Amino acid sequence: MTTKFLKINPADNVAVAIAALPAGEKMTIEGNELTLLEEIPAGHKFAITDLAEGQDVLKYGYPIGHTLKAIAQGAWVNEKNIKTNLEGLLEYTYEPKLEKVHSDKKGTTFQGYRRASGEVGIRNEIWVIPTVGCVNGVINDLAEDLRKETGGKGVDAIVAFPHNYGCSQLGDDHENTRKVLRDMVKHPNAGGVLLVGLGCENNQPDAFREFLGEFDPERVKFMVTQQVHDEHVEGMKLLREIYSAASKDVRTEVPVSELKVGLKCGGSDGFSGITANPLLGVFSDFLIANGGSSILTEVPEMFGAETILMNRCVNRETFDKTVHLINDFKEYFTKLNQPIYENPSPGNKAGGISTLEEKSLGCTQKCGKAVVLDVLMYADRIKTKGLSLLSSPGNDLVAASALAAAGCQIVLFTTGRGTPFGTFVPTMKISTNSALCKNKPNWIDFNAGVIVEDKTIEETCDKFIEYVLKVANGEQVNNEKNNYREVAIFKTGITL
Repeated sequence: MTTKFLKINPADNVAVAIAALPAGEKMTIEGNELTLLEEIPAGHKFAITDLAEGQDVLKYGYPIGHTLKAIAQGAWVNEKNIKTNLEGLLEYTYEPKLEKVHSDKKGTTFQGYRRASGEVGIRNEIWVIPTVGCVNGVINDLAEDLRKETGGKGVDAIVAFPHNYGCSQLGDDHENTRKVLRDMVKHPNAGGVLLVGLGCENNQPDAFREFLGEFDPERVKFMVTQQVHDEHVEGMKLLREIYSAASKDVRTEVPVSELKVGLKCGGSDGFSGITANPLLGVFSDFLIANGGSSILTEVPEMFGAETILMNRCVNRETFDKTVHLINDFKEYFTKLNQPIYENPSPGNKAGGISTLEEKSLGCTQKCGKAVVLDVLMYADRIKTKGLSLLSSPGNDLVAASALAAAGCQIVLFTTGRGTPFGTFVPTMKISTNSALCKNKPNWIDFNAGVIVEDKTIEETCDKFIEYVLKVANGEQVNNEKNNYREVAIFKTGITL
């Protein structure tokens, strides 16, 4: 480890402890000597100058809140002595600051599955999806029996994706369920899909079939359990037909421009905005420079850093869509009489994040410096190559599922606290610190903690690109190895 602390931006009046620092530790920061007044946990902040009551606390070169009382030089700065500056709805002005990203790495390819639609998958899986939660038990049994029968050979996985919805929903909730299920059926990581319905649900299988639009009947099949004598016998018959088609698929070489990645973070800590999130930013810029696509979501975790994204919008129309993206989510909070800025979580605070601005300024680094080309509503599919923003809450599984539903073949998930979950596409965990990677090797796929130890972000990104392409070629990430695969659909309204 080359340093014990990091001052991220020259304008900052706090520094971050790279390792736990004891009280009484003496250090020199830019020629100024100071003594720590108390122990500073790893990832947490300490004042590098005296801060007056009400003064802005600066990190990443931006205010992350203001002091609740005077904070002496060398003191621990945390959620107990600083508070967010955010409140209410804001007025925004479009002040474009556009930067074209470029990359020296050209001609990169991977081995993917080219589908009849023209899209490319990085997996060839068979999915069993319920149109309604009432048949969750049926789909689990069907997937398990096909796995036993085939020995898992011929396709990358056979997975059931139970969910609780498809009935007793109204308005947007009903449409969100239909759209996410449609997006799953059409996802290129699926070589074939069996849709299983009950027969009396709101999400009627016949209506959903029409909602799907064009599909390959050899690869996508329907079963309504109330209309067959033995749903298991009939379901297995249909699954065998799907398996026969999907098991013939082979990987072919495709350009990296076909890759679409989702950018997500969860269980953030004080290193998130220093290691893993900037690493994803550099990777996202590399991918976009080579014609690929990335999507940033978690709208409530854009609050406090939204103007940075707004000023990177390609034009006024995209800026206006981004303003609506932000304000619509704020109004969602106020409509339900909830505080807009009730963030970060207890785990975030324990990891060194004190305010939402601090979290957001770290969170938004995942999308690098590329121009924002499009804004997607929840359950929309990606339309434009490059960087898009997507409407979704910060909840890990809901947001990751939304990224997959938008068409991302993989979700890149940074974490400082660790999590085992995965959605219905490979969900790669990138640790912000090396201790987490060491302690949870069965969760963490890639360690970005080396960036504050002995590696530069550039050389770490080179290794990360290699690893992502290995995963695109078929190497499993931990959520796949552990068979932790789920889907969660955003719900905002009434359940009948």
